[in-house]
Amino acid sequence: MQQAALDERIAQRTATVDAVKARIAACQAARRDIEKDLAAVQGRLSKFKNQLMEVKTNKEYQAMQKEMSVAEQEIGNHETRMLERMEEADALAIELKAAEAALKAEQAEITRDRQQLEAEKSTVEQELLRTTAERQTVVAQISKPTMVVFDRVAHGRRGIAMAEARDGLCTVCHVRLRPQIYNEVRRNDNIIQCESCTRILYFIPPAPSASAGQAP
Repeated sequence: MQQAALDERIAQRTATVDAVKARIAACQAARRDIEKDLAAVQGRLSKFKNQLMEVKTNKEYQAMQKEMSVAEQEIGNHETRMLERMEEADALAIELKAAEAALKAEQAEITRDRQQLEAEKSTVEQELLRTTAERQTVVAQISKPTMVVFDRVAHGRRGIAMAEARDGLCTVCHVRLRPQIYNEVRRNDNIIQCESCTRILYFIPPAPSASAGQAP
C-alpha cells in the first residue's frame, strides 16, 4: 500500500512534466504553421511588388496597392501571433524547469521514503523471526489441548486469544466476571475463558508495596 502511494506520487509529478512538454510541442507546431503562413504571404507581397512595376493603368495600380495592403496586414497579424507564441514558449520553458525540479525533489524524497520502508520491513521481518522462535519454544511447553483452545480463540478474536482479568473485569471486553470465576482466574492454575468474549483469562498479582516488608 505504501509503495503504491509512493509510485502514485512519482506518476503525478511525471504526468505534470509530460503535460508541459506536450504544451511546448503544440506551441512549437503552431509556431511552425505561423512561419509557413508568414513565408507564403511574404512571397505573395514580393510578387505584388514586382508586378507593380509592370502595371499600365491607374486602376491596375490601385488594385495592386490594395492587394499589397491586405498582404501587409496579414503579415502584421502573423508577426503578432508569432510574438505571442514566442512569449508562450518562454513561459512554458520556465514552467517546465519548475516541474522538472519538483519531480527531481520528489524522486529524492521518495528514494529516502523507500529506504526507510525497506529498513522498517527488515526490522519487522527480524522481529517476526524472533517472536516465531519464541512462540515455538513456548508452544513446546504447552499441552496440545490447551493449544487447540488458544488457536481457536485467536482465530475467532482477530489474533487476541488472551485477556487480563483485573478488578473483577475482563480488560478486553470489559464485562464483569462472576466472583467464583474471578477467584479461579486469580490462581492462574487452570485454563478459564471469559464467558462473554471467550478469551483465555490470566491474572497479574499486584506488586507488593514498599511498606509491606517493613516491621511495624
